[in-house]
Amino acid sequence: MFYKEENDNVLRFGDVLKGYVLTTPNIVEPIFTTLNTGYNIEIDLPFFSVVITPCCSIGQKTISLTPLIKLRNAFFKNPYLSEDFTRINRVMEPQQSVAPDTWNKFPTEVKQRRLEEGNAYAFLELFVYEKNDLFPKYSIYINKQKNIETNYYMINFKNIYKLNCEKINTPKDAPIDSKCLQLSNQVRNELRDKISYYYARVPQEDKILED
Repeated sequence: MFYKEENDNVLRFGDVLKGYVLTTPNIVEPIFTTLNTGYNIEIDLPFFSVVITPCCSIGQKTISLTPLIKLRNAFFKNPYLSEDFTRINRVMEPQQSVAPDTWNKFPTEVKQRRLEEGNAYAFLELFVYEKNDLFPKYSIYINKQKNIETNYYMINFKNIYKLNCEKINTPKDAPIDSKCLQLSNQVRNELRDKISYYYARVPQEDKILED
């Protein structure tokens, strides 16, 4: 079960919310003086956003969110993923992360290296949310003869933003009517595990220094 059948009356990590504004600052380069005006701010109201603030840290009129976005059309060309897009949320075998024809085109040494690395997350920054009747359907272009309609969505850990909201005081003292869906405990753990791995990765240059 991906979602709980009934939502708790509290905001939790991974919840799907509606009604929150998304802002994205854009700059050409770092701004060192007030004379530099090379920036703008995009404002959007996504259909749905996901709570990224840990459960116990929600409050003090601040929350971190990320919008639900459409899947990549490449996922639909991979039979392993198209059977269940939420497989992206978990580790998989190297050959399962790409379409069979793509895997077959890899040089032997590339295949061998990936196989030796073993099972791993294939799309580190992505987490897929299972389709739900609340989500609007959209069309994915596959080829000239085929489009697929779906209402699976995903989040991107690179696209997290902070929002101040006067009514978010604690997880319980918050606009609970903005909450649409709540993850099951198992799926919330999967989200926690994957985002933890995303941020906890040690860069190769640091590994060399540690050795």
